[in-house]
Amino acid sequence: MGNKWVIDRDSYEPAYAQLARILSAQIAEGVYRPGDQLPSEAQLVAQFGVSPMTVRRAINILVDRGIVSTAQGKGTFVRGLVIAEAAFRLRESNGEEAERTVRLLQATILPADERVARKLAIRPGTRVIYLRRLVYREQEPTMYHREYLIYDPTRPVVEDELQITSLEGLFKGQGSQGVRRGDLSIEAVSLNAEEAGLLGLSPGAPGFCLEHIFYDFANQPIAWGWFICRADRFRLVTRIGPDAEE
Repeated sequence: MGNKWVIDRDSYEPAYAQLARILSAQIAEGVYRPGDQLPSEAQLVAQFGVSPMTVRRAINILVDRGIVSTAQGKGTFVRGLVIAEAAFRLRESNGEEAERTVRLLQATILPADERVARKLAIRPGTRVIYLRRLVYREQEPTMYHREYLIYDPTRPVVEDELQITSLEGLFKGQGSQGVRRGDLSIEAVSLNAEEAGLLGLSPGAPGFCLEHIFYDFANQPIAWGWFICRADRFRLVTRIGPDAEE
């Protein structure tokens, strides 16, 4: 199958990750096609000189990525492409690298109204932190961000959030250490007067709304917010199927 499809014993990359990458590349290049059965665990152990545990971990990675499926007592099979399972990402239309900065517009502690309370699973009137930000690409505003966080005077959330000046830091959300998971959704919207004014557009201009809710390790919501993105500066992109090895 070629020298590129071997486990590198001197690599810092774990053997199971290498094996998952190799099998993914073989599927991408048509060695195994949708519906084909992958070699058995024993065959992969013998072919690549790895342990059964390494093979199982590699297969689990491919299952998690939706590339293969397993059938008890039958084996592992390559899945076909399922368009409905595609995960779309929001990407700037101009792919060139540019400096992105964040400007804080507002930071206020206020009582949660019914909508905020519902999103954060708290009682109406509970104190929350309300933040508004603008994200610039070079000197042009491209995203408007609003966010509500549960106020906890024992946590340095306010200080951490106020110090965010980069897009990378903004997307990490509260330093990430206290965040277990996040739910995100995206929809097309028409910009209202406030949003359009901040983004330098006319009211009613098209945009994308990227809503997010972050949860802590007790699975409780701790932050809810949304990005309003200029539709003329972003597009939705995705790739389905395995990546071929470069």
